[in-house]
Amino acid sequence: MLSPWTIAGAEGFPIEGVAHVPTGRARGVAIIVHGFLGFMDYGMFPVLAGAMEDAGFIALRFNLSHSGISRESQTFDRPERFERDTWLRQIEDVHAVIDGAWRGEIPGRGMRHVLIGHSRGGATAILAAARRFDEGLSPVSSGVATLAAPDSCCMWAEETRREALARGYTEVRSNRTGQTLRIGGAWLTEQLEDPGAHDVPAHASRLGCPLLVIHGEDDATVPAACAHALAGSAGARGRLVLIPGADHVFNTPNPFPEGASAGPELASVIESLGRFCAACVGEW
Repeated sequence: MLSPWTIAGAEGFPIEGVAHVPTGRARGVAIIVHGFLGFMDYGMFPVLAGAMEDAGFIALRFNLSHSGISRESQTFDRPERFERDTWLRQIEDVHAVIDGAWRGEIPGRGMRHVLIGHSRGGATAILAAARRFDEGLSPVSSGVATLAAPDSCCMWAEETRREALARGYTEVRSNRTGQTLRIGGAWLTEQLEDPGAHDVPAHASRLGCPLLVIHGEDDATVPAACAHALAGSAGARGRLVLIPGADHVFNTPNPFPEGASAGPELASVIESLGRFCAACVGEW
């Protein structure tokens, strides 16, 4: 069953999402965080959420408050919000979803949760989960799973960094929509002012829960070396799964064809996620 929801996120902007709610008693909550230039309806996310629902989990997919995309749109209809996005605002959004589910403002009241983040959303999930452990916030995550995630908050070349600081923004083009968008200078200055808060491997090492790192061997966007670094940082709590022949989106088309089945690469992701989430939340 699909249930739309909205809660307040960073700067009071709305986080708009959809809950996939299974029939009967749920095993836990799977919180799915999209990545850079992504949104909750992109390619694999409805498929992942549906698979988690089939496995007995409440799956929450949503547009981050500064994604620049509203629920009714698949283009960047709020580019001014995208320009204001920063890592800390994304982390604030993830906290809001965790707390909202725990309190019952959205489906998932009182249930254990697992964070699942794709690409930059994977780094956000690690940073958010580690902060909850560091600060003693309740509830903490029972597990974190990353899909094609980077091991750094900023992979920009030095020239791009200088441009962003000098102009107050830099520009990026969405290949999906053809739009040119601005990334505000605050995205970079925030990292320069507090590099420790944006050190993804260090945060992975402080997670008090298991970390599953899934990556495509043929990912041309984020190299598989990042996956090795993240899993290694988590030590005994880290597990690495490399998917042969998989690209950055695990060979999943966007839009996903109605009625189609997941391809072999995405099916491998779903299988690994299902086992991981079940182990993290334990028995019913």
